[in-house]
Amino acid sequence: MTTEKSEPMPLPGGLPTTEEMVLANQANWDARTPVHVASEFYGLDGSRTAEDWFAPFEWTDLGELSGREVLHLQCHLGTETAAFAERGAAHTVGLDFSAAAVAQARRLAAEAGRALEFVRSDVHRAMEALGGRRFDVVYTGKGALCYLPDLTAWAEVVSSLLRPGGTFYLVEFHPLLDALGPTPSPQRQQLRLHHDYLGGRGPLRSDTPRTYTDGPPVQGATTSYEWRHGLGEVISAVIGAGMTVQLVRETELLPWKRFDAMVPSENGWWRLPPSEPIIPLLYALRAVKP
Repeated sequence: MTTEKSEPMPLPGGLPTTEEMVLANQANWDARTPVHVASEFYGLDGSRTAEDWFAPFEWTDLGELSGREVLHLQCHLGTETAAFAERGAAHTVGLDFSAAAVAQARRLAAEAGRALEFVRSDVHRAMEALGGRRFDVVYTGKGALCYLPDLTAWAEVVSSLLRPGGTFYLVEFHPLLDALGPTPSPQRQQLRLHHDYLGGRGPLRSDTPRTYTDGPPVQGATTSYEWRHGLGEVISAVIGAGMTVQLVRETELLPWKRFDAMVPSENGWWRLPPSEPIIPLLYALRAVKP
């Protein structure tokens, strides 16, 4: 099994439009879906539970969910979405731009007897797709923001989806992690800065038949585009959309083995070995809408 991301490449001249790049990502995630459904990584055969995708601190930060309405943006197969219903949410909705992923999420929920709702939409059109509904909690992350070209517009959408007093919670791969890449050395694999930490130089293009999971190669659309967003950009976008940031957390833990050198942590997640510096690999942000 390989869980490393493919190596993005700098874009050549003659860039496609932002809309074309977003549509390419949508096609790529449609093509990834059958690979992910069949993978051991997602454990849809029952080897993984919805709770496996969450660190204990996430539930502490989110607080009591009983009776609350929860929206999970960019939910993919709904493997995380199900946990909110299991934690007592009154109603849980997952939203994703991939028609193939939404179809599989609906199937998996139905087979498990879970009363989950899944909606197909680009995140920027979520308000329209959801009929103007608002939620007590909006959750997103773990590989979501890199597919968004404009965080200012995204944060405005998130704010519009929250009821007054509602909570926005983001758990995302740290931009430092996304800037790192493994470099072979005579003794051991070392991590070096390979990519930009900050945005500003446009998206990175990736063209590979492999995803971050095991399984067969992707058939069809293999091209995707990713945008870099530094921590300051994320926080500023959330504040700029009128939300009040309550908490920012950085952690050395990851939910899966991103690099070969990683070792299991106490809770079943992964961290770099003690011989390596402690660096942030994942971060969380909690904000409320006044």
